[in-house]
Amino acid sequence: MAERKVGTVSRGIRCPIIRQGDDLATIVTTSVLEAAESEGFALRDRDVIAMTESIVARAQGNYCSVDDIAEDVKNKLGGETVGVIFPILSRNRFAICLRGIAKGCKKIVLMLSYPSDEVGNCLVNLDKIDAAGVNPYSDVLTEAKYRELFGENKHEFTGVDYVAYYGDLIKEMGAEVEIIFANQPKAILEYTKNIINCDIHTRARTKRILLANGAERVFGLDEIMNAPVNGSGCNEKYGLLGSNKATETTVKLFPRECKALVEQVQKNILDKTGKCVEVMVYGDGAFKDPQGKIWELADPVVSPAFTDGLVGTPNELKLKYLADNEFASLSGEELKKAISESIKAKDNNLVGKMASEGTTPRQLTDLIGSLCDLTSGSGDKGTPVVLVQGYFDNYTN
Repeated sequence: MAERKVGTVSRGIRCPIIRQGDDLATIVTTSVLEAAESEGFALRDRDVIAMTESIVARAQGNYCSVDDIAEDVKNKLGGETVGVIFPILSRNRFAICLRGIAKGCKKIVLMLSYPSDEVGNCLVNLDKIDAAGVNPYSDVLTEAKYRELFGENKHEFTGVDYVAYYGDLIKEMGAEVEIIFANQPKAILEYTKNIINCDIHTRARTKRILLANGAERVFGLDEIMNAPVNGSGCNEKYGLLGSNKATETTVKLFPRECKALVEQVQKNILDKTGKCVEVMVYGDGAFKDPQGKIWELADPVVSPAFTDGLVGTPNELKLKYLADNEFASLSGEELKKAISESIKAKDNNLVGKMASEGTTPRQLTDLIGSLCDLTSGSGDKGTPVVLVQGYFDNYTN
């Protein structure tokens, strides 16, 4: 049998435009099989078929409107003065949510973290903060003080001054607005005891601190739109977290329970090809941009659903460690054979072993989801399904 010369391959799979009510499992299965026939490749066991969360949510029809959000916020927080703290700076991810929140309140006290938001969008350059003698960990700034010290700061990539943009947006919805800058959650309690904490990955800690310091009503974004309002969509687990702008007045929510979907695609492929593939739904990859310092993960998780074969983390040996240490005296076929034997004989759990040092200790779904996010892109590629082949191969295959 000839030796394989290719390792992992990631392919974007073109699909029809998905609409509400479409049979997504059938469409994804057909699209992958047609691509395989068109491009002349075969599916293999443990290939991974990944669907972007947006087509899953679209097929589910999981949307809500500004008015739905406003009603939910008013019912939960009373409709008077509400603190909105630690939102990310994003027209796509948060602006429409903020419209709904503002419409459900008389006044918003908007508290922005600085120098950047949670996912790395810069509000003010850290060098400017150092020069001003400001301590971001403890100092609370008013909007006037922020402008006096730092002036206008437009986002490097979007050109938007988010302080002005969010303030204007709140006023457009008929609410008063006061903007402050702070990194300690309890700073908001000087202004109101009713709070929506909009942070994603730190939300449990933020809520705990607020409640321990006298907050009366605290809801995370994951608790807004976590049930239908007037027949709207919802997400029972994540609420507005992971949502994206759909139109100027609606958001597409993160997909609801979709384990059955990934298992159905897996079954379809097995029925049609005899191959047992893994299947997952993915959203944002989890990686950081070195120039803009933006950490990509604005979704609550990379993968909301996946088949059981994708549970866990990689269990890999570092080839360069073996080559430079244990087998430093070997070369050529002798070296290849020694490394191959080490891989075949490796423990099922390499945690803490020097020979695995430097391998990536992350969940398989986070690694594969990041690969898929980079493959599918976020623009006009038209490949919302990604096929990853050879991910579970190693040097011996």
